Amino acid sequence: MAMIKIINPGLFTTIQDRGRWGYQRFGMPVAGAMDLFSLRVSNILVGNNEYDAALETTLLGPEILFDCDELISITGANMGPKINNSPVPMWTTLFIQAGDKLSFSKIKSGFRSYIAFSRGLDVPEIMGSRSTFIRGNLGGYNGRKLNSKDEISLGNKPIGNTGSYLPKEFIPVYAKDTTIRVILGPQDDYFTEEAKKTFLSSQYTITNEADRMGYRLDGPKIQHVEGPDIISDGIVFGSIQVPGDGLPIIMMADRQTTGGYTKIAVVITPDLPILAQMSPGSTMNFKSISIEKSHKIYKEYEEGLQRIKKFTEQNRFNIYDTKNLKLNINGKNFKVDTREIL
Repeated sequence: MAMIKIINPGLFTTIQDRGRWGYQRFGMPVAGAMDLFSLRVSNILVGNNEYDAALETTLLGPEILFDCDELISITGANMGPKINNSPVPMWTTLFIQAGDKLSFSKIKSGFRSYIAFSRGLDVPEIMGSRSTFIRGNLGGYNGRKLNSKDEISLGNKPIGNTGSYLPKEFIPVYAKDTTIRVILGPQDDYFTEEAKKTFLSSQYTITNEADRMGYRLDGPKIQHVEGPDIISDGIVFGSIQVPGDGLPIIMMADRQTTGGYTKIAVVITPDLPILAQMSPGSTMNFKSISIEKSHKIYKEYEEGLQRIKKFTEQNRFNIYDTKNLKLNINGKNFKVDTREIL
């Protein structure tokens, strides 16, 4: 049976896919990848369904030994990936041979990387998902982050013989300071007009209290009209709660299903991957847009992913016959046969 062995798990590596949809009414959080854009592209590059399970690694990448030939891709944060200690590019299909070792050096940009496997990760599907939900000890690999000596079985499907890549124009640039677009509400009327102006005109910093459940922000406090409490209602990925201390909390992938604090705004879907790649200490300001504008942006976001799929279908190379093939990925020339960044 094809498998990978975890030599070093990195700081926080889990198995994630799209998450568990349809179970929040029972109190089950969705979980899933923090950066769905990078997850989807990583799967596209190895010929999988866009939302198949992959490894999500945070800040420090893992060290993985392969006992089989395999096709992988690495997207998201640039952690300096290497195969057998030779640097390899991201955002492209990589051919792995049995006995090869994938490792990472240090983070260069972003915060979370995604490693997709063409055979797929053979872990149990629970409630329609293979995602790890740590707080519930559920899904992924025994419901926890990966540890040294873990062995994960891969699927039985044969690997393909072609790969593809993304040119620079499709690859996100991760910044330490950015603007995050939001839709005000659903409880923006619980805040003073001055508070809403403060929220939309101030810079906020991600604190060290930031994880897959939520990002606590530091910055100017936001004043409620009366108080922060409401009758508990549903929370979506990107909801911005403001508790009694007046400091916002952005709810992320492992958020609880309901909450009793006022929500001043919600981050639009295309900006969630941007948030997922921001680390503690990063700063942001918020920009309010209309629902109609957000729909237009979301449509453009999905159309962009379709363009990526079309590009990868039209620009393929043979992974077994790449002696003279050179690609330009993220501004660097890459010679495929030697896996060397020139």
